[in-house]
Amino acid sequence: MAGSINTPTPPVGVGQPLWLLAELTYRCPLHCVFCYNPVQLKQASSELTTADWVEVMRQARQLGAAQLGFSGGEPLVRDDLEELVQEAHRLGYYTNLITSGVGLTPARAQRLKDAGLDHVQLSFQDSTRELNDFLSHTKTFELKKKVAQTIKAHDWPMVMNCVLHRHNLPHVGQIIEMALDLGAEYLELANVQYYGWAWVNRDHLMPTRAQLQEAEAVVQGWREHIGKQCRLLFVVPDYFEERPKACMNGWGSVFLSIAPDGLAMPCHNARDLPGLQLPNVREQPIADIWQRSQAFNAYRGQDWMQEPCRSCDERYKDFGGCRCQAFMVTGDAAATDPVCSKSPQHEKIVEFVRRAPERRQSIPIVHRSDPQPCARA
Repeated sequence: MAGSINTPTPPVGVGQPLWLLAELTYRCPLHCVFCYNPVQLKQASSELTTADWVEVMRQARQLGAAQLGFSGGEPLVRDDLEELVQEAHRLGYYTNLITSGVGLTPARAQRLKDAGLDHVQLSFQDSTRELNDFLSHTKTFELKKKVAQTIKAHDWPMVMNCVLHRHNLPHVGQIIEMALDLGAEYLELANVQYYGWAWVNRDHLMPTRAQLQEAEAVVQGWREHIGKQCRLLFVVPDYFEERPKACMNGWGSVFLSIAPDGLAMPCHNARDLPGLQLPNVREQPIADIWQRSQAFNAYRGQDWMQEPCRSCDERYKDFGGCRCQAFMVTGDAAATDPVCSKSPQHEKIVEFVRRAPERRQSIPIVHRSDPQPCARA
């Protein structure tokens, strides 16, 4: 793996990668229909070694990264997770484990606590066993509830995540009740964004505007009822907005994702964008990747922008929106995010929403399939 001795001075305007996401593996015991992992999982079958990840963490910390998320797939399938957490803690990161809960036994939780893990985010698919297990194609609902108790027992902040969509939006009140029963201090109700397997299943997951409005009203009612007992975050899906979100706070601005095979990416789904020369941490120092690589500079700043973004007063706020979304909907990664009502291709988003009910009648819902077995070289 490439190393670095001295961190070169960043080019003007390039900040620090404050948030490092270590996607340790794409392997996962769940098969969620909205998984953001690549659909072509065989393309990323060779995982970084323990030593590789330690070097990634060291270099990113040297460059300024302060928060580190261990993600996947399911990061708990890596038997070196405790070692990586311990090294991250030694380096001074605030560490977060993003998990389905599968594999987080009390014994392993204690080892991770001893290693210095700061935070655990536990995902649920629904408040009912039937839908939770259908969406993940596993029988994990009761296990997740036990894992929630384990998290509380080890004095981690109790953070729950539930991806919302057409199937479980009517249950949002029950999901909040479940979170409160489990002692959650923070509940992220993130409406599905259409990448990876969610793009494949878009028509099956697409809610109606009425569903969203009703669910948001339920969430607001719970906020007023429970006060500060549990913070509720409700993230509206892009397709129902008139302006795009500031994706990753701007391309190559603060977020650095390292895939299991070592590809460095400015966002989770950059692997799917054409024309990007994605660098690999096995071949280049992270400082060079972050500051000088073609991929990380492709959509930095404003020079790449087309109209109407180029002359829009809101370009400093949303940075043109999501490049992956622009490509998937328009075929052009440099186009204005079509979620924006100013986009000349906004009607495509309107049409996706309008036609979803008729399209899903003729296509099956597809569960995330397993990656091929991979060896840690």
